[in-house]
Amino acid sequence: MNYSDKPWLKSYKLGPYKLKASCAPYPVEPLWKVLDKAAEVNGRKTAVQLDEKTMSYKELKQQADAFASALAGMGIKRGDRVCLFLPNCIEFVIGDWGIIKSGAATVPTSTARTDEGLVHELTQSGARVIICCEADLQRVMALKPQTALENIIIAPDFGSEEIKNASLPAGVAEFKKLIEENMGKAVAVEIDPLNDLCELSFTGGATGLPKGVMITHFNRYANLIQGLAWMMEPLSRAIIGKSSVFITIPLFHSYGHALVHQAAHWSLRVIIAPDPRDIENIVNTIKEHRPFLIPTIPTQLMRIGNYKIGRVNCLFFSGSAPLPESVREAVMKDMGNPIAEGYGLTETAPIATLNPSAFSKITGFMSKEKRGLGVPVPDTDFRVVDTATGEDVPFGDTGEIMIRGPQVMKGYWPDASGLTQEGWFHTGDLGYMDSEGFFYVTDRIKDMINVSGLKVYSTKVDEVIFRHPGVQMVVTIGVPDPEKEGSERVVAIVRAKEEFTGKITAEEIINLCKEKLAHYEVPKVVVFKDDLPMTVTGKLWKKELREEFKDILGKKA
Repeated sequence: MNYSDKPWLKSYKLGPYKLKASCAPYPVEPLWKVLDKAAEVNGRKTAVQLDEKTMSYKELKQQADAFASALAGMGIKRGDRVCLFLPNCIEFVIGDWGIIKSGAATVPTSTARTDEGLVHELTQSGARVIICCEADLQRVMALKPQTALENIIIAPDFGSEEIKNASLPAGVAEFKKLIEENMGKAVAVEIDPLNDLCELSFTGGATGLPKGVMITHFNRYANLIQGLAWMMEPLSRAIIGKSSVFITIPLFHSYGHALVHQAAHWSLRVIIAPDPRDIENIVNTIKEHRPFLIPTIPTQLMRIGNYKIGRVNCLFFSGSAPLPESVREAVMKDMGNPIAEGYGLTETAPIATLNPSAFSKITGFMSKEKRGLGVPVPDTDFRVVDTATGEDVPFGDTGEIMIRGPQVMKGYWPDASGLTQEGWFHTGDLGYMDSEGFFYVTDRIKDMINVSGLKVYSTKVDEVIFRHPGVQMVVTIGVPDPEKEGSERVVAIVRAKEEFTGKITAEEIINLCKEKLAHYEVPKVVVFKDDLPMTVTGKLWKKELREEFKDILGKKA
């Protein structure tokens, strides 16, 4: 038996329900049809909520149509790119759907981008319009001459309902006024779903020069059907138009961006966390609204675990990075529900695997759950290959994960590079598959540590250190070994929980690792830091830490 036999199909079960082996054929139609259908069937249902402000699906469609018309008036046409340089806000959702309806592709960008990073994304994408908050106007205007930008659209700053400037410079328009002036209008743009882009997201900024990922209308639409709609189909009548999803992650990230589209596909209420770093606000929102689905990332769960939320009938879903077992157990113990996990990348639009076992545990269909990132979603091929030979490795052995499916990107901008001739995508992630078709990610290839030719998976070391009750966050990295050229030594950087600050010793951490790890996997140095650097997507930034600590062994010596 090999990967082409798709052993994961036997795990396509939600308790007593057998899930579809295939969702084909997928709709070959524009992504904006999703919003139009939600407005037609569930127009009075709340589409998006931010604090006390809400908007129905009918209103969202009307405003998206108006914004698309405004963009067309600025000369935006099919195939153009428009940059969304906004924080988590309702304008982001309106703007995104409006851009897609205009025939252009959304370029979602973090407001935490440096000037250099922002210019890179604007120039590489060739974006002709940017949407930003009023507070960022002067910054964008200063950078505009280096880009292809023709127009700037500004939204009110967070906490404000109106633009403060009484008059705006030439080439600058107000988001709200554009919608008011175009209300009742719409544009009709012919879309080629298989080739036209709905999204051009730049990824890889934490590891090198960001690359534009080309996601077509077909890629995203297919992934909506492969995702929640597939996994929870047996319960769809109780969910569609009746449930909510609390987006606690940045909307500019492919994870958060896709959730907006996923919610519209099932007419779910989107509750937006205005600041993904404000854990107290997130916890209070969970207590008040008890949303059905709460997609998060591990660094948020590490901090949520410090609050005692209590039993809530909510489904937490963790993605973006491996979730440490100790963090998972702490949150589960407090709230009573398991945490579902999945796996995906910007390049897979973004869902590639889901864990039906975790969903079954929550629904009461199964008494036990199976850990792991789950099984490939329908019509998605997986392989695990030897990084040196490219040959498939046996089930259970670690290698690089490769993916092929209808949701896999068209390619990297602008020439659609990045896929093999057969359509396979090299993820750069190391992992393995068990005999039931469940996948597990062990590390990124670039994060694997080489100790005298022996492989050390940083996530494995992290997992052990997390077992110490005083550890809130940990990052394990490899730094050059001053005594052995070409080799590395293991260094662990730890952030202690507040009540344990100054009370944990490096010796404690090292002794814990000696009990659970091979001698070459044990950290040679443990460093304590009050703050750990994070990327704009909330991941712990290993590249920056490697730079910071690359000479630490030489100094220790």
